[in-house]
Amino acid sequence: MRRAAALVIALGAALLAAPSAHASVREYWVAAVDVDWNMVPNGRDAIGDMMYDASQTVFPTVVYRRYTKGWKKPLRNSPDQDLIPGPLLRARVGDKLRVHFKNSDRSFGRPHSMHFHGVEYKPSSDGSYVPGFSGRDADVKPGQTWTYKLTAGKESAGVWPYHDHSPSMDDSIAGGMYGALSILGRHQRPPDKEFVVIFAPMGQFQTIDGRAFVGNTPVFRSKVGDDVQWDVLAMGSEHHTFHVHGHRWVAPDGTDRDTQTVGPAESFAIRWKEKDPGTWLYHCHVETHMMQGMIGIYRVAR
Repeated sequence: MRRAAALVIALGAALLAAPSAHASVREYWVAAVDVDWNMVPNGRDAIGDMMYDASQTVFPTVVYRRYTKGWKKPLRNSPDQDLIPGPLLRARVGDKLRVHFKNSDRSFGRPHSMHFHGVEYKPSSDGSYVPGFSGRDADVKPGQTWTYKLTAGKESAGVWPYHDHSPSMDDSIAGGMYGALSILGRHQRPPDKEFVVIFAPMGQFQTIDGRAFVGNTPVFRSKVGDDVQWDVLAMGSEHHTFHVHGHRWVAPDGTDRDTQTVGPAESFAIRWKEKDPGTWLYHCHVETHMMQGMIGIYRVAR
C-alpha cells in the first residue's frame, strides 16, 4: 500500500510538473537590415491636398525583417505589411519563443538588439543596454547574432511591443525599429483578421506603420462575419487616440467605446465581429497628428 501510494504521489507530481500539452516552441529568424524608407510613397497628402518631394519623405534607416531559418531568405513581416513594423510574432500562453536575431546593419555599422515587453525571460534575453551590466544580448555588433529565449507566461496574453534597446535605441526607434508580439490566451480562439497599427512620429510626419496619409498608410481589409482584432501600439514620446469610424467595441469594464488612448510603449488589442460593410477611416484622434499623416482606410466587404 505504501509503495502504491508513493507511486501515485510521484506520478501526480510528474504530471503537475509536465508542460501543457498544447504548449510549443516557436522559432523566429529576424535581422536588422538597412533600407531607404519612404514615408509618403505617392508624395501626396490627399486630404490636405499637398504634395511632397522625395527629399522630404525618404531617409536611410535600419528595420527588423523576418527570414526563413538561418536567415536564408527574406519574408514579408506580415501578410499586410513589410519592414515597418517588424515581424508580427505570435504565440499562445505557455509557449516558449526562440527569436534568432542577426545584425546585418551595413550602412551605419551600429549595434542593435531586441527588447520584448510582456513576456518572461532571464537577464541574458533582456536586450537592454546598461553600461557595465549588460551582456551581448543588448549590444549585438554588425555581423553578430543572438538568440532571445522567451516564455509566454500566464499573464502574457495580449499585445506587446518589442524594439531596439541597444546603444543605438534613440536613432533606431525614431527610424522604425519596432514591432508587435501577439499572445493568445490558453483557450482563446485566433481572430480571422489581425491588424497591427503602430502610431509613431517620424521626421515632420506622424505615421502609422511608418507611412503617412491616406494612400500610403495600410489599407486593412475584412468581410462581414469576420472576427477582427486590432493590435494598437505607440512608439516615441507622444500619446495617441485610436478611432475607427462607424465601429465600437466593449472595454474591459463592459462599456461600449469607439476611442482609446495609447501612450509611449503602451499597447492594447480590441476585437469585434464585423457587421458593417463599406469603406471606413481609422486614425489618431489627436487632430494635429491626423493632419500630419496618422490616418488610413479600412474596407469591409459583404
